[in-house]
Order: sequence, then C-alpha cells, then structure tokens
Amino acid sequence: MMRNMVTSLLDHEKITTTTTRAKELRKIAEKMITLGKRGDLHARRQALQVIRDRKVVGKLFEMVALRYKDRPGGYTRILKLGNRVGDNAPLCQIELVEEEFTPRVKKVVAVAAAEVAPAIEAVEEVPAKAEIEAEDKD
Repeated sequence: MMRNMVTSLLDHEKITTTTTRAKELRKIAEKMITLGKRGDLHARRQALQVIRDRKVVGKLFEMVALRYKDRPGGYTRILKLGNRVGDNAPLCQIELVEEEFTPRVKKVVAVAAAEVAPAIEAVEEVPAKAEIEAEDKD
C-alpha cells in the first residue's frame, strides 16, 4: 500500500489520506527524493524497487530532484483537513513543497582576542584530586 501511495504522491504531487498513513508516507517519499538527488544508476535502481512506475521514477530523477537540489530535507508538507465522514478518521493532505529554499544566515559573534586573553589568565588551576585528599588528611 505504501509503495502505491509513494508512486501516487510523486506522480500527482499531492494526495489526501489519513494522518498516520501520511506520516509514514513522508519517510519513504523523502528517501526517494534523496535518491533522486543522488542521480546515479544505483540510486535509480533502488528507487525502482519501491516506486512501481518507470515514468514516475523518470519524473523523480529529472524534475523533482532538480527542484530540491539545494534543499537539505523537508520535501513534503502535511496539512490537516479534518475528520472523515464515515469513520471520523483524521484526514490530511500530503504534498510536495513548492517554494524555494532560502538558507538561514547564522549569526556569528565576533570575539576580539583582547577580550579572550584576560579571561584565560583569570582562570585558576584546579587542584588535582590527590592534592585535595592530601590536604584533607592533614
């Protein structure tokens, strides 16, 4: 069932399912997209073991993987839709993320060497355990 769902997700780029199935589907789909980003023959054969349609594997390696080449992960999004009418199961929509990835800029705290040197000199040497025991015996 999960193989069919991965194939449908990569083919249609969004599907509606229950929340628990979508969370399990996310794991497999992200692994397949990572294989697509690798792009070698071995990765293509590994993807063919899971994805049932050769056309979908071609789409994965030629279109989807290129879309996510700079993204380090998080290729899917789960949107909660409510509950199903018949059995009240929680439904959600899982889709491939469309917007481009913009990496966050890490804040670098510049510490001057002059500030570090006095701090190093202020640190006293910690006495060894044997020295502490010797002082306690006296």
